[in-house]
Amino acid sequence: MGRVDPLSSLLSGIRAEGSVVTHAVLSAPWTIRFPDDAPLTMITVLRGGGTLLLPDGTERAVGAGDTAIVCGPAPFRLVDRPSTVHSPHVTYEISCFTRDAECTAQELGGIHWGTDEEEATALIVGAYRASGHRHERLLRALPPVLVMKEDVEVCAWLETAAADAARFSAGSQALMDRLLDWALVCTLRSWFDQAGAEAPSWYRGLADPVLGPALQAFHDQPAEAWTVASLAARAGVSRALFAKRFTKLMGRPPLAYLTECRMDEAEALLTDTDLSVAQIGRSVGYADAFGFSAAFKRHKGLSPSMFRTAAAA
Repeated sequence: MGRVDPLSSLLSGIRAEGSVVTHAVLSAPWTIRFPDDAPLTMITVLRGGGTLLLPDGTERAVGAGDTAIVCGPAPFRLVDRPSTVHSPHVTYEISCFTRDAECTAQELGGIHWGTDEEEATALIVGAYRASGHRHERLLRALPPVLVMKEDVEVCAWLETAAADAARFSAGSQALMDRLLDWALVCTLRSWFDQAGAEAPSWYRGLADPVLGPALQAFHDQPAEAWTVASLAARAGVSRALFAKRFTKLMGRPPLAYLTECRMDEAEALLTDTDLSVAQIGRSVGYADAFGFSAAFKRHKGLSPSMFRTAAAA
């Protein structure tokens, strides 16, 4: 079995798909509306800059070399300057996932080349679809918007790739979608690395030299009958030391964390698959459906069957 880590698992249901602005260049004043209800939108500023306007009134400036990730689904705007919003300006819209929306690398919301490239803002934008609900745990670990500074070389490379995709050679859309997927993973990893104590416990734990091997073993094989002793053995420390360190870093005892992860995985499987309750229970470490159902109801407030019915409705 391949190695599975929480971030990879949570990102498994999120993909860029036909949602690329390839090398859009805008001349001020301008506004881009994002009404898509996308769970994640990523904007990389190659040149120029602007200001993100979020629904709660938050304003976040982004400049050349910045990559911003905005958590949905609420609509938001990117403007050249907040002061131009209520004055005459050009308004664009990126709508890849709304009804009857056409979203391709050829044309996206009418965005086109500006008249003065020296003064214009150049962007690459990816709006991300989600299949199922696995990604929701990731969104809960992120702020409404995060901004990371990219290396000049990375921006130049992305701009070249976008320009190449704009030529519409075979496979160009798939190429840009996969590049955006790669860029999303890199940006999130960089943000988690810099977030320190603000990063989710499952990310901090994997980087810990003691907890990391034990957590990796659990996430690789969640159906195993793990105990504190067996996890401590994977970590190469005593049971008492492992339990103390785990609780301090992760904010909960080892078995509480394992149960929480198993219930989150079971929730995703109940929502996103047609597996039976018994099959899901076995996949997350419960020998029988009764024991799994009791544990699930204790943690989620509903039996697995009732939860599945409610989710479908």
